[in-house]
Amino acid sequence: MRPSFFGNKKLKKTDFDEQSDVQIIENPVSEDSQEVYIEQMNIADSENLQPIELPISLDIPSVAEQINEYSSNAYETEQTGVRASATNLAGGMSSEQISFLANHTSDSLEVVEEPMLEETSDIPTNDVQYYSGTDNLTETETDEYKSEETISNKTVSAAPPKAHTYINGEELTKQTNEKNKDKSVGTREDLHKAVQEAFLKAKGEQDEPAVEFNKDYQSPTFLKDLFDNDNVCITASGGSLPVKDETRMLLALFSNGRFFVCETYKFDGKVLGFEYLAKKRHLQIGKPEYVPMPVLQSIYEYSNRNGVVETVTIEKNEEEEQAQARMQRDFVTIVSRAASLRVSDIHIVVADHTTVMFRTNGLMQTEMEYNKDWGESFVRAAFASSDISDSNYAQNEYQAAQKLGRTPLRGSHGKLVLPRNVLGIRLQFNPIAFGTRYVIMRMLYAQDSSSASDGLESLGFTERELDFFYQLRGAPTGITVVSGPTGSGKSTTLQRNMIQMLQERNYEINLITVEDPPEYPIPGARQMPVTNASSEEMKEREFTKALSAALRSDPDSLMIGEVRTLSSADLAFRGALSGHNVWTTLHANSAPAILMRFRDMGIEDFKLRDPEIMKGLLAQRLFRRICPYCRVPAAEKIKLPSVVRLREAFGDIGVESAYLRGKGCEHCDYKGVKGRMSVAEIVLPDATFLDLVMKGETKKATNYWINDLNGMTLREVAISHMFRGSIDLEEVERWTGFLNQIVTG
Repeated sequence: MRPSFFGNKKLKKTDFDEQSDVQIIENPVSEDSQEVYIEQMNIADSENLQPIELPISLDIPSVAEQINEYSSNAYETEQTGVRASATNLAGGMSSEQISFLANHTSDSLEVVEEPMLEETSDIPTNDVQYYSGTDNLTETETDEYKSEETISNKTVSAAPPKAHTYINGEELTKQTNEKNKDKSVGTREDLHKAVQEAFLKAKGEQDEPAVEFNKDYQSPTFLKDLFDNDNVCITASGGSLPVKDETRMLLALFSNGRFFVCETYKFDGKVLGFEYLAKKRHLQIGKPEYVPMPVLQSIYEYSNRNGVVETVTIEKNEEEEQAQARMQRDFVTIVSRAASLRVSDIHIVVADHTTVMFRTNGLMQTEMEYNKDWGESFVRAAFASSDISDSNYAQNEYQAAQKLGRTPLRGSHGKLVLPRNVLGIRLQFNPIAFGTRYVIMRMLYAQDSSSASDGLESLGFTERELDFFYQLRGAPTGITVVSGPTGSGKSTTLQRNMIQMLQERNYEINLITVEDPPEYPIPGARQMPVTNASSEEMKEREFTKALSAALRSDPDSLMIGEVRTLSSADLAFRGALSGHNVWTTLHANSAPAILMRFRDMGIEDFKLRDPEIMKGLLAQRLFRRICPYCRVPAAEKIKLPSVVRLREAFGDIGVESAYLRGKGCEHCDYKGVKGRMSVAEIVLPDATFLDLVMKGETKKATNYWINDLNGMTLREVAISHMFRGSIDLEEVERWTGFLNQIVTG
């Protein structure tokens, strides 16, 4: 008789006790593999055979007692004999349950030798099989099921069978039933239940249910809800996961991972084998949900009736790959166009139609428009091309991703890469009302990194401000904070400053950065990214964990990408208190407001009042530079409202010294502006300034800073740049307010 295989379960050698009668066979495919497989067998029905039923009383507490009683009753006969083992009886159980069963059975279960009814010498003596009646193997079957020893010389058998026996199933059933009239008779499944209950009890988990049954099928909308959101049954006829009809009637697997199993076949070998193969193929498969057989039949009838089947064909795959390749080429084309214009951000809005906008020098401009279908495909291709992202694209969720400039687009087979001057792209995917998707791509350029000539002065800082930076870099301890809104150049300022610090110290210091994510490379620094975070809560935990690790990594100086929470702020101050020079960024409107933001987070006042801790406060914005070739003197447009306000504030001298943005020329690509520059207010506080701010006397603190500490507010710095001809009048008012109100107010 041909044995019925349950399929292979991946197990470890340590999962089995050496005394258990379990055959462990090393994987013959790979000699290096340390994994072993256990082959589980069941007795199949045939014309002359009867399934061996196990007369087990489930009222007896000890499963071992039940098994031993069964072994002595079932085989205690003069005319029959059989070999039973933990593996034979425990087919379909977990490795822990098999081990539990093997360790709690006596030797009487291992081999019970009685006078044989019939025995044949040509049966392989090391073949673990059952034989009954006059059923004989054919020559082909004998070769197919030859001893495992002939297949692999690595077979390990803890208790090899001593003999093979033919058992008359009908006679055995009759005898055992007579011997167990007063006992409740159970099946193999009853034994599984009993072993599982005893196993859970031994582990102190008897209160937990062994199996959870799905009750959703009682809902009248069960089938409709099950197939919503393009969810399909992949095991249906014609589905993407072909299965045999006898297996299909026992289970159903859906594309979203829901896995339904017939409640009366939960330990069936076909079910267990299917689950193992699905996981081996890395298919999405959840925990089994046990339902009655009619529910499975209804699922397949609904799937066939409505044509809800995931049919995967070669032609469809080729079409999808071609469409994906076209979208990826469009992605590279748009990024290349943006990089040639030095665009800081690309905005894609998908609604009734798709709009692509570029932010150049702080201004949003519509670059191109397409249809809605193109936009949705483009957004999916951008997500799929990213190197760091969530596992699945979800149209109605907030998701983030990152594309590295040095790697080809994912899925392009190495054929598509970003322009060489693009260091990377940060992508943010947002759902949007009255549309489907809103995507922002922050462009990170390689030129913004790293050369000795591109220091802080190239960002627009004056000699006075560069001297402040030099003093702050020389401080051995304390914390310096750079503040400003999103897109104000904080990260670039810190990166250039860190590069200069390393150069000034001849790269003899250990500079560690913690960033989410690292935007620009800092040669000579150890840049630690925040990884394995799929949500904001996880991101905060991972950021705090990375910051704690950085403090334990023997740093001389520490750069923190951004302080967002009290935990990260506490760690930043802990680093400053423990003798490190700490640099970080924060969202605040002005330099004095940094102290108020820290107080709102929960930092203690005594830390914020100590000038040995609070070394530097900086607030900055990015102002557009006007083109020196086409700029227009303010005196030529004396009636312009902004020029009128300028005259009220600074008189004729101010009007004669200021400029306005021109119409554009060939030097500025006919835009009137050429890039942007940093405009910042910097405070090197002392105890008096800090005390005034913490008392809430902001006006007194500002006056003290300007008069006694040689400070300049952001407005004053911007006006000075305006009179130098670097920025225009309207740009100053855009960031700092009307000029006449500044003087009179």
